[in-house]
Amino acid sequence: MHKDSSHRASVLQHVSLNVRSLRTAVGMSQTALAERSGVSRRMLVAIEAGEKNVSLTTLDLIAEALGVAFSTLIQAPDQRDPGRIEELAWAGEHPQSRAVLLGSSVARREVELWEWTLAPGECYSSEADAEGWSEQIYVAQGQLTLIIEGAEHRLQVGQFHVFPSNCRYAYRNDGVEAVRFVRNVVI
Repeated sequence: MHKDSSHRASVLQHVSLNVRSLRTAVGMSQTALAERSGVSRRMLVAIEAGEKNVSLTTLDLIAEALGVAFSTLIQAPDQRDPGRIEELAWAGEHPQSRAVLLGSSVARREVELWEWTLAPGECYSSEADAEGWSEQIYVAQGQLTLIIEGAEHRLQVGQFHVFPSNCRYAYRNDGVEAVRFVRNVVI
């Protein structure tokens, strides 16, 4: 978790609310969660109160004990798009060292990591993937036009999009420079 910013407070608040609501939803006491996760009850009390800066490892243990994904714990509770998280999960001593969880998708078996480059004017069109598949696109250079069932989404450097890929979609470069993007296919 981030050590020194206003964002730290919001992520800690999300973790606090999510751990408490998930634990009570399954009827689990703090003591039972402590036993199941291996995290001390004292630490859980502090986390639920929003008072404790918690490690990623501790969050993984709590998520596993609650039967949820790590991303569920740090995501804003009122987030409308569960695939879009955009939360700072870790920061180092140097201000440029950080890890931001951008998005999440449920996977059945496999995730493929791709690096794509499209020259100006290039287009790649795809038929629908199997039911349950999804894609996560992150633009590293240029501008990508992502077309999903005819609807265009223009993604700039640093932007991303998560979508179920059981529909027709295409990648197109409408710009004057090559576009580079990372593509995760979640199967």
